[in-house]
Amino acid sequence: RGLTDISLLKRFIHLRYVDLSKNKLKDLAPLSSLTQLLWLKVDGNLLTSASMQELPYLQVISFDRNHITDFEGITHPLLANLSLKENKIETVLGLSHDHLFSLQVLELRGNKIKTTAGLGVSKLKKLYLAKNTICSLEGLEEFEQLETLHLRDNKLEALDGFSNSMKCLQYLNLRSNGIKSFQEVEKLQVLPMLQALVLMDNPCAEEPNYRLEVLSRLPQLQRLDKESIEEEEREEAENIRQARKEKEK
Repeated sequence: RGLTDISLLKRFIHLRYVDLSKNKLKDLAPLSSLTQLLWLKVDGNLLTSASMQELPYLQVISFDRNHITDFEGITHPLLANLSLKENKIETVLGLSHDHLFSLQVLELRGNKIKTTAGLGVSKLKKLYLAKNTICSLEGLEEFEQLETLHLRDNKLEALDGFSNSMKCLQYLNLRSNGIKSFQEVEKLQVLPMLQALVLMDNPCAEEPNYRLEVLSRLPQLQRLDKESIEEEEREEAENIRQARKEKEK
């Protein structure tokens, strides 16, 4: 609606659900009196900051498609789901578990993030980092409860940084990165619960017997790319694995 001023909302102190998407807002200060707010959507505005006064019951915020550059001032104690898709964020520093101990889902796709180092919210269950410029994975060992990690369309060539402390990670999307060798794929053996892996559109996916080579290194997989693992494939991959072991001896 082209709104630039929402000061009128100050009066509606019992509002719980507010959608201010597709306006021209630069300031959310008037929302500080809405202490009962549970859900806030401000997609497609002109915000350069996500900073707001702490709201005690706020559980879901979406700041997609703004001009936000950092995480400063996001401190809502019950916040469970935070989306900052398609902003201008370059660093993941600034989110703190001390303030955001309820955060479970963080959506950051389409920003300018180069590394995962310093992301201080270790209780996350789902982390979406597609379409950034990430070339190194750091600090992931803290994410002991993470179940889903989305890293499609980044600049990863190596798969260092994963840890056996990531004992809940089940789904990993690495589509459209720069992973060339199966030796890199082998590094994912540290993930005990990994069941679904997406590797298509990486250089290694062009190699002969690609599926069998991956499965021989990660036999616990249930799905590779979009397809379930067939029993025959599993047997063939096991034969390749045994043959490789013999060769190494």
